[in-house]
Amino acid sequence: MTTSSRPAYPAGTVITGKWHNNRFVIRRVLGQGGNGIVYLVHKAGYRNLYALKMGYDTLDLQSEINVLTSLQSQSRRQDGLKGSFKTPFLLEVDDFTGMGKEVPFYVMRYIEGNPIHHFIRRRGEEWVGITGLRLLEKLTGLHRLGFIFGDLKPDNVMVSDYGQVELIDYGGVSKIGRSVKQFTEWYDRGYWNAGSRSSDEAYDLFAFAVLMIQLLNEEGLKAACAQLLPQTRNRSELLNLIGRSPKLKPYALWLRKAIQGEFSGSREALAAWKQQIYAPAVSGRAPGKTPRWLINTFAFSVIMLGAAVYFVFFK
Repeated sequence: MTTSSRPAYPAGTVITGKWHNNRFVIRRVLGQGGNGIVYLVHKAGYRNLYALKMGYDTLDLQSEINVLTSLQSQSRRQDGLKGSFKTPFLLEVDDFTGMGKEVPFYVMRYIEGNPIHHFIRRRGEEWVGITGLRLLEKLTGLHRLGFIFGDLKPDNVMVSDYGQVELIDYGGVSKIGRSVKQFTEWYDRGYWNAGSRSSDEAYDLFAFAVLMIQLLNEEGLKAACAQLLPQTRNRSELLNLIGRSPKLKPYALWLRKAIQGEFSGSREALAAWKQQIYAPAVSGRAPGKTPRWLINTFAFSVIMLGAAVYFVFFK
């Protein structure tokens, strides 16, 4: 588990960078993990919001900064990565003096919104499909750059009021082929004795599937975890839960493939998720409910395509 008892700075605390002298005002904690804590901040004198991560260990945070710098550099060299990272990861890296010692931090972009489980609770389960799509696009973009996210959990997925998704806290990001750096038990493939803790695309897809199960049947997931001993825990419990839950039924085929590691990679998984959530707009069937704006958007795209074909061939 990535939890910590280290105290957080209260709202209103001003973080002043030692080298750049920029001042950031803490509003609240966004998340806390084993190697640091993420705050929602604004720059003194400005209204724009940012996410500021403060590290517990200088070397550990520097390693994370190096990964983000690499991601930023690679993303600039690659075009056409839908759902990837067109805006900078890192806005600033600095140190400040707090509690009698030097504390490293970095500042990154922030999407104003709520963690995905709070968003779904407030807006309704019909939003699971589209927010899941946006999240998979983010993960696919990351995978194409040669990294996995690793510590995928609700607190690390922010969703805006319009369904835009952003990943926060890149402490668990690692290069594909290496060991997973950070994880949270529920979403960890190794916790379920369902595979290794090696960094591959299937690791993120497994965590994504468990996250979707939690969003739609959290009580069932809690019960499955509470009733099992570590040595008897296995993926069949998740597969049984998927089969028993009416809310999971519309996503069952995709979830089973992800839990069993049957996707060739995240691009195949993304295409399958798109087909899963857009098909109801064509057939009239709905996985639960489909957001009205999603159906309207699809219908509009069909109309525009038809108009384009008519213009090309019949004019």
